[in-house]
Amino acid sequence: MKNLLLTLALSVGCLTYSSAQVNTVPQHTADVGMAPIKKGNWMIGGSVGSLGYSFESESFNIQVNPRAGYFISDGIAVGAQANLSFRTSDGENDARNQWGYGIAPFVRYYFPGGASASGRFFGQGDIGIGGSSAGDNVSLNLGLNAGYAHFITQTVALEVMAGYNYSKANINSDSNKQSGLGVAVGFQIYLPGKNR
Repeated sequence: MKNLLLTLALSVGCLTYSSAQVNTVPQHTADVGMAPIKKGNWMIGGSVGSLGYSFESESFNIQVNPRAGYFISDGIAVGAQANLSFRTSDGENDARNQWGYGIAPFVRYYFPGGASASGRFFGQGDIGIGGSSAGDNVSLNLGLNAGYAHFITQTVALEVMAGYNYSKANINSDSNKQSGLGVAVGFQIYLPGKNR
């Protein structure tokens, strides 16, 4: 009888313990509304773009853009981003390794329409200067991008941006112009301001 009661008690205990276990799923979306993009908030983060390998010229390139901004009004942020790039090539005419650098102030606008509670469309424009390890030329860099920010938590968003970029290596002449379309992926952390 003791064995039967002990077995019954253990069975009830095991069933109670197993029903108390909670299956957790990683968070992949958060309903944030307008809270992260309110006036006085900050955003920090960055993106990786222009990642690629060319089989014709046997070259590899990558660009990283860390950025920080401040919301001057609801949905409008101003800030600055660094433009850091690396390009390597096996060609004889090109330098084997080229490092690029630059700084660009930006303005970002989050569109109120067409958004969900967990995401926002935005447009971003930037203008800046840059250089490279390949020469002394200073370049003028312009960018006009559109993107989407998907909030995975109340303060973190994954982003994708696509747009037009223009660069002119020597400001005093018409030579050394480059323009094209680009895609970048990244993330932003939205920090509440002091008044919140």
